[in-house]
Amino acid sequence: MWHRHRWVIVLLIMTCLLSACTSSTNKADESAPAKVEPIEQTGFSRVILTADAAKRLGIQTTPVSDTQVGGTLEKVVPYSAVFYDVHGATWVYTNPQPLTFVRGSVKVDSIDDEDRAILSDGPPTGTAVVTVGTPELYGTEFEGGES
Repeated sequence: MWHRHRWVIVLLIMTCLLSACTSSTNKADESAPAKVEPIEQTGFSRVILTADAAKRLGIQTTPVSDTQVGGTLEKVVPYSAVFYDVHGATWVYTNPQPLTFVRGSVKVDSIDDEDRAILSDGPPTGTAVVTVGTPELYGTEFEGGES
């Protein structure tokens, strides 16, 4: 008889431990510094940071501008806003809403002496792009916000 009760006790202990692990995982997810949400039908995701996470990463942004370059009005971003993926594609992270970041493709025409990327294609003028913290956003996007 005692032998049967021992298995019930072991089973109860295992159930309690499993329940504790699951509830602590859920709490950790709720307080995660970042979350990644797929953007429907685009294949892209948005990275949403907490205010503390953005501060720790030192996220900085600047708007895409139209600037005279060699006598022609060009779309320009700081070169620090541009990053290259492993396939050589060029990207920036836009900041469409506070603490929300979305990766967008750009085509860099040239880099000038002032470390500005002259774009032949990219986000509209005035769009905020990340100039500090881009590698961390990229890592977060592809690691699913688990930090």
